[in-house]
Amino acid sequence: MSFEIIVIAIIGIGVWIFKEIKFDIKRKHRRDYYRNVYLKSDAWKRKRYVVLKRDNWKCVYCGKPATQVHHKRYARKNIGKEPIK
Repeated sequence: MSFEIIVIAIIGIGVWIFKEIKFDIKRKHRRDYYRNVYLKSDAWKRKRYVVLKRDNWKCVYCGKPATQVHHKRYARKNIGKEPIK
């Protein structure tokens, strides 16, 4: 193999590693925001209450008393705008 091909391969690997690290940093930031800011907000607490009250404080799957509210889908663009279905 020529020197140029080796250099291009090394650069390609470096770019790939950089993108992976950048993605991991963004994912951690979103997760931390969701856990430490959004789930403690008044907006989330109101939505949680509305959903629990609507379902009579029971799990819609097993019928036992509900203690948590979950999203059916977790999309970063929906944080704070989750539909209550």
